[in-house]
Amino acid sequence: MEMYLWWAVTGIVLIIVEMLTGTFYLLVIGIAALAAAAAAYLGLSFWVQAVVIAAVSVIGVILIKRFRGTALPGSNQALDIGQTVMLDAWISEADGLARVQYRNAQWEAQVTGERIPGGKVFYIHAVDGNTLRVSAVRP
Repeated sequence: MEMYLWWAVTGIVLIIVEMLTGTFYLLVIGIAALAAAAAAYLGLSFWVQAVVIAAVSVIGVILIKRFRGTALPGSNQALDIGQTVMLDAWISEADGLARVQYRNAQWEAQVTGERIPGGKVFYIHAVDGNTLRVSAVRP
C-alpha cells in the first residue's frame, strides 16, 4: 500500500474518533495526517511528510488553545448569573454564609449586601469555585 494511503486512512480514522470525543485535538491531528498524505502523494520524502504533520499539528493546537481559551472561562458562569437560589439554612448569619438549594444540590453561598428579613430567595451575582456569591438584589 502506498504511503499516502496510510496517511489518509490514519487521518480519516482520527477524524472519526474525534467525532466521538469532541475535543478538537484529534481533528487537528487528523487534518495534519491528511496534509502529510498530500505531501506523500506529491512524492516528497518521509522526512518532509513528518515535518508537514508536525507543523500542521502545532499550528492547529495553538489555534485551538487561542480560540477555546478566550471563549470558555466565563461562559459557564454567565449561565448562573441572575439565577435564583433558595435559602435552606444559615451556616453563620453574622458572616453571611448560608446553605442554598441550586440545581437540585446544596451549595455554600456568601450573602453580600443587605439581607431582607425573612427573605429566602437570593440571586447569584458570581461563582467562586464551589461558593456562590448571592444577594437579595437582582443583578
